[in-house]
Amino acid sequence: MDSPAPVIGVPIRSLCGANRRLSPHLGAPARRKLAAALAARTARTAARAGGRLLIVSSSPEVVAWAAEGGWRVIPESEGGGLNGAARAVTAFAGERGLPWLILHSDLPCLTEEEVSEAIRTVRTGRRAAAPSYNGGTSALGGRGPFRFSYGPGSFHRHLGAGPPPVTLMRLGFLLDIDTPADLNAARNHPRGNWLNQTLQSTGEQGEESGKEC
Repeated sequence: MDSPAPVIGVPIRSLCGANRRLSPHLGAPARRKLAAALAARTARTAARAGGRLLIVSSSPEVVAWAAEGGWRVIPESEGGGLNGAARAVTAFAGERGLPWLILHSDLPCLTEEEVSEAIRTVRTGRRAAAPSYNGGTSALGGRGPFRFSYGPGSFHRHLGAGPPPVTLMRLGFLLDIDTPADLNAARNHPRGNWLNQTLQSTGEQGEESGKEC
């Protein structure tokens, strides 16, 4: 029998300091607005798919932003970073006997159906893992403690950290926003062209003309 819906954790370290590799094209205020828009869309998509949504952050800025959206926030575990955020989600889920799913916040093409597929996988007791195009791990799900190893090339490390997962090769998980090329690819895809309106409303100035959030 399937287990209850999982806890879905969306780690967000910062909004103001996000997407620094986009700084030649976007000033800090525009990058903050982009990060907030991406995270909000991911959170809404996850919630619609049926997960028990958590924003994971120790940033006062993120906590205030999440409160405006009506989303529950928990802090990262000791050590912080993405691994600490993921451990906090597994601890929260474990205390309640629930499976868990970790989603990156910057997935502009993510769909409700893709998240639902991951949810169905972990509800049946299997692990789920979705790579980003550059070898990261955009989604990772399971039950109980897990040895997280986020960072460059994390998908292959996560593959070998437990029973073989169901691998989800889906556009919404593959494309995250790290570089100007990623942003351009998303903006030119039908699923991601909503970004154009978001960025047009901020102005697309470079770092020299927008250093403060």
